[in-house]
Amino acid sequence: MEVGDENILIVGAGIAGLSTSLGLHRLGIRSLVLEGSDSLRITGFAFTTWTNAWKALDALGIGDSLRQQHQRLYGVTTTSTISGLGTSERLFKDQGRQVDSEVYCVKRKVLLETLSKELPNGTIRFSSKVVSIEESGFFKLVHLADGTIFRTKVLIGCDGVNSVVAKWLRFKKPAFTGRSAMRGFARFNTSHGFEPKFLQFFGEGVRSGVLPCDTNSVYWFFTWKPSKVQEMEDNPAAIKQFVLSKLGKMPDQARGVIEKTPLNCFISSPLRYRNPLEILWGNISKGNVCVAGDALHPMTPDIGQGGCSSLEDSVVLARCLAEALLKKPSREMEEKDEEYRRIEMGLEKYAKERKWRSFDLISTSYIVGRIQQSDGKFMTFLRDKCLAKFLSGLLLKRTEFDCGKLSAS
Repeated sequence: MEVGDENILIVGAGIAGLSTSLGLHRLGIRSLVLEGSDSLRITGFAFTTWTNAWKALDALGIGDSLRQQHQRLYGVTTTSTISGLGTSERLFKDQGRQVDSEVYCVKRKVLLETLSKELPNGTIRFSSKVVSIEESGFFKLVHLADGTIFRTKVLIGCDGVNSVVAKWLRFKKPAFTGRSAMRGFARFNTSHGFEPKFLQFFGEGVRSGVLPCDTNSVYWFFTWKPSKVQEMEDNPAAIKQFVLSKLGKMPDQARGVIEKTPLNCFISSPLRYRNPLEILWGNISKGNVCVAGDALHPMTPDIGQGGCSSLEDSVVLARCLAEALLKKPSREMEEKDEEYRRIEMGLEKYAKERKWRSFDLISTSYIVGRIQQSDGKFMTFLRDKCLAKFLSGLLLKRTEFDCGKLSAS
């Protein structure tokens, strides 16, 4: 049985985990990231990266590098696949807004590789699945599947919707929304020909979107309400045919992206979310343990804030934890309980800053999704004729949040 001592352990090498580790590294604090897989997990292909995410990426020092590898989007258009007619169009450069929205569709692989390259060698420990957590005075003992035990002063759970750390904090398992999502990614040998816009489509109980990442690659998504007989997650060919059959009057160019997508670039998953009231009543942090990213606020993708809010978490968490750890002790020989209390207060500050933001994003995303994916005639009419511009405005309002700099000074 191998036992190792670490000041800070981060569980999960996804967006939240690597971003938090990088934020701490920028502030001169070392951490160890435990990842259950044997390499970086590139699931989901890409995600919409809004203005609030770019503020976080700039704070981490990697914003410009990512901008150079992606194509900026300048607007969003909404089309009904029932009528084939456009229902709204909104430019991200709006005269009524003080700051233009900065929007890209960022490839997850590029983001994770950029984050990992900025970290010191040895920061990520792969094939390190956490199976249990144990109290040990002012420390936590983290048990891995291979028998290794780590003793740590700080434990941060960034281990996704099935988080072991969130379970230890007594959070319930995220609930199924009754909807599922299909995601895909297509590469073109030459330019794909799409304008730099977010194309969004609505039909009878379905929602889809097409977003260019750069001049040669396009990300798309499709959400629907699965019936009990639709057991297709392990059958990409059936999934592809199902999606194509539900696209209605989608323009041929957008439909062609899905037709071109190879079967190994399809993934299907149920959409889950945390009850937002649990965010208010539960323990985002407890002692020297906290959660961030999807371990904290799993949400539906309807306002595109899952990955963006994870980046916000990382900056706020790194800043609050650094303030606690780098603060000069009141006495030359600080007792362990005093250091523990400083850590606890730092994590409590982080939890306080992120509580209402997480509540707002989960709630808004869930409500917007219910409206956007409605299938009744009245709701469809209301969505397409009355609410399209309102919903896009609601989405953009949530992108104005500023997580601040890494350093409070």
